[in-house]
Amino acid sequence: MDAFCSASAEQGRGDSGRSALPLTKSWQGKLPFDADANTAIGTGWDSECPPIALTPEVERLLAADAAVAIGVSGGKDSCAVAIAVDRYLEAIGHAGPRILIHADLGRVEWRDSLPACQRLAERIGWELVVVRRQAGDMLHRWHGRWANNVARYAALECVQVILPWSTPSMRFCTSEMKTRIIASALAKRFPGRPILNVTGIRRQESTNRRGKPVSAIDTNLTTRTREAFVWNPIIDWPIEQVWRTIGEAGLTHEAYDVYGSTRVSCVFCIMSSIGDLRAAASCPENRDIYRAMVDLEARSTFAFQGSRWLADTAPHLLDADMRRAVTRARLAAHERMRLEARLPHHLLYVKGWPTTVPSHEDADLLASIRRRIGTLLDIDADYLTGPAVRDRYRDLIAAKPDRLTVP
Repeated sequence: MDAFCSASAEQGRGDSGRSALPLTKSWQGKLPFDADANTAIGTGWDSECPPIALTPEVERLLAADAAVAIGVSGGKDSCAVAIAVDRYLEAIGHAGPRILIHADLGRVEWRDSLPACQRLAERIGWELVVVRRQAGDMLHRWHGRWANNVARYAALECVQVILPWSTPSMRFCTSEMKTRIIASALAKRFPGRPILNVTGIRRQESTNRRGKPVSAIDTNLTTRTREAFVWNPIIDWPIEQVWRTIGEAGLTHEAYDVYGSTRVSCVFCIMSSIGDLRAAASCPENRDIYRAMVDLEARSTFAFQGSRWLADTAPHLLDADMRRAVTRARLAAHERMRLEARLPHHLLYVKGWPTTVPSHEDADLLASIRRRIGTLLDIDADYLTGPAVRDRYRDLIAAKPDRLTVP
């Protein structure tokens, strides 16, 4: 864990940045009221805003002065939740430790993301801790995954070529590069102490997030001796209140202000809209990472977002050689998918694969497909004949703990 900076505990505290609007009856009694500022303390917003969301578990841990750690990216939601939680903790007299924690993804980050986190830390007076994956950044992870997947295909440890990218259903970019790294840092920093791990997710953002709870046991941090919860304080906030909160605090990111993006995460994110991809490509500092990611598209024959090629976002940033490489990759991708569609369903991966040795006919077909895909993707693959494929399956089955009968 790298401690990047520690802001003064006094700096940024207070209510000078809040609006003075009348308190409506609908929120009276739900939060402490600051008559001087004429606001509902703890919302990070004026009295018309929903209060931050609480549960009995969260209130109990706060009363016990649990450590509060807010994951921050520099984006709008993490800044808004930090402002809201800081005000609430001040209002209730929370005396436990508080930190902001930023998982730096390396080259794929906006250049203003870490500075935005620093500005937030200075604004509210919390320490900012920066953590990184020691084995390399996000681009390094994608490159490593591709190299490993090529090796697996060459050794017939899988029957289809596996893409390098993370996907909406397989977000190892979040689990490995953020969640796991942050949990490890918090466990070391607060041994045995209860922890509230705060996020800025909101139900308005997606169908998947509508079902998220206000708080839940943090399985990455909870142990026999430590209680930990994930807490989502602004889960019911609409986007308008998020924008106003960070605007009044002067904490907007250049991705929004200068380039017109609607989100801050990786500059080119698997979840980004085409508009946000184009906004990222319009930033000169993002062009090297753009070309590096397009190069991986071309070498792997896998588009960055399923059927959407990152190369199409800003083709004017690619030289002639790269544009030709992308054209070849598209053709190779089409042929790869056509060939893999011929694989018998019972040969595809299932839990416990391989489950049987293929017939002579199926082994010949698989070997033929492997030869053609190996040529397409320049993979130096083994097991390129029917007998070799059957022998490989026998070896794989024999190596399993629950050995099957080998025909």
